[in-house]
Amino acid sequence: MRVIDDDSAQLGVMPTENALALARQKGLDLIEVSPTAMPPVCRISDYGRLKYEQSKKDKDARKKQKNWELKEVKLRPKIETHDYETKARMAERLLLDGGKVKVTIMFRGREITYTSFGKRLLDRMAVDMTPIATVERDAKLEGKNMFMILAPRAVPTGPPRFTKPNDPPVAIVDEPDDDLDDDENDGAEPAATPSASTPPDAPPESVSSNGSPSAAVPTDDATEQLPTPPPVAAGAADDGPPVPGDLEGVSTRA
Repeated sequence: MRVIDDDSAQLGVMPTENALALARQKGLDLIEVSPTAMPPVCRISDYGRLKYEQSKKDKDARKKQKNWELKEVKLRPKIETHDYETKARMAERLLLDGGKVKVTIMFRGREITYTSFGKRLLDRMAVDMTPIATVERDAKLEGKNMFMILAPRAVPTGPPRFTKPNDPPVAIVDEPDDDLDDDENDGAEPAATPSASTPPDAPPESVSSNGSPSAAVPTDDATEQLPTPPPVAAGAADDGPPVPGDLEGVSTRA
């Protein structure tokens, strides 16, 4: 076998017994590095230290490795231009975040007979995503869905087509239904507005039993409203209570 020293010096080809004896003299192990070579290659080294260095290399490699996350964007074959641009903008944002995107075309009913429309739509998406993504898996039909997988480029070749750098998030505001309000108010009577001659705070007038108007006095629940006194005849004077001597036909006792 070919033997390498712990200082990476070539010791040449020697029998296995001599290589083992040399490793024991140095207090190290004889480690087979390349068993498929002709002749096999062995190294004199510390096996525990070699395992520790290998574990550190594997740990650093796992840190540098990037975990890809697959997300899906669904479209319909009869999608309109504005909706397509919205879906394309969403796919661009997912790709710029470092994830893979699965673009799926969903066919319903007899739309499955027009798969060429879905293929044309996926090709259009692939062309639009060319500056920031590559096609990892071409369009493929499975059941009633046709999908394609896009992977982000390590170095983009240009700016995204639909996403702008200072694009604010789209806010959806629910607007009131004016037509519904108009329909509800069609059968309602207009509210009575006070006229200019009538003050707004004047109490309502009521008519008494003898035909004269009287003002309604607001009362509490515990008090009763007093009746309005009868009107005094015109020309009559209030001279006070009658004197007994003035009455005619009335007998008086001494």
